[in-house]
Amino acid sequence: MDAIKLSPAFKDYLWGGTRLRDDFGKKCDFDKVAESWELSCHKDGPSVVATGEYAGLTLPEYIKKFPQVLGSACDRFDFFPILIKLIDAKDNLSVQVHPDNEYAMKVEGEFGKTEMWYVIDADEGAQLLYGFKHEISKGEFRERIQHNNLLDVVNAVPVKKGDFFFIDSGTLHAIGKGILIAEIQQNSNTTYRIYDYGRVGADGKTRPLHIDKAVDVTKLCPPTPHPKGEPVSYEDGNWIVTSLAKCEYFTVNVLDVKNRAWLEATERSFVHLLVLDGDAYFDSEKQKMIHLNKGDSLFIPAGYGHYELTGEAQLIMTNID
Repeated sequence: MDAIKLSPAFKDYLWGGTRLRDDFGKKCDFDKVAESWELSCHKDGPSVVATGEYAGLTLPEYIKKFPQVLGSACDRFDFFPILIKLIDAKDNLSVQVHPDNEYAMKVEGEFGKTEMWYVIDADEGAQLLYGFKHEISKGEFRERIQHNNLLDVVNAVPVKKGDFFFIDSGTLHAIGKGILIAEIQQNSNTTYRIYDYGRVGADGKTRPLHIDKAVDVTKLCPPTPHPKGEPVSYEDGNWIVTSLAKCEYFTVNVLDVKNRAWLEATERSFVHLLVLDGDAYFDSEKQKMIHLNKGDSLFIPAGYGHYELTGEAQLIMTNID
């Protein structure tokens, strides 16, 4: 099977901006392009095969037709395991939390959500919310939500380009305004909104909060840093692979190509490449060379074998281990 480019699904949430269209060349008619779902089999926004013989199929249709493209590491899942997004937060996102698998399956009928963020860019002074400053009780949590002083005990973290965060299920979090993020997450769209700055949606109504569910699932303590192993797993002057996160659901690296990189997609897992900056050429003995621009999303089937990237580019590289 050939490597294929994917076209994303778009979301126009009220906090979004225009950078995904203006800076990443995303073709979307929304006034606000808050998110692009670059690798998605979720019913709320599947990505679409954009190149090759099967162009026009949704990614779920393509995988149903050719399940072998996922690789043996995906055999342990009853569903496509991950969802990858670009997120442009022109304004603050709501303060929120995601349940774990057990709670989400029981209450929502889908799996929970563990995720990670890589900060592509951030305005000066930008910050995100990540867990609590100190441990609090469920009673205090509920009371602070009711009295609009929850942010007094939430951990605010200044961010800059290149920072990354592992957001385990149950961890309170929020992306702050002025931040552009690549998000790699479990294949789930279950979010419990805790606080939303009193905003109203397009219908003129305040967006619903999910207080009881949030109290059920939120870890009311400071976050535990995710052990990611060695920060640099390979470097030879031509390319650098920097390890970001590894968990049951995904393995994520940043790939900086300075000239030429030699890589492989084994039978164990597909590989997804998302170009964050620059441009590169994907080449192999199997198919015609593919030009990858900033913002492009490439799905490489499991078992594809060796391939080469040439040029100067930064990419997020994701697989299942």
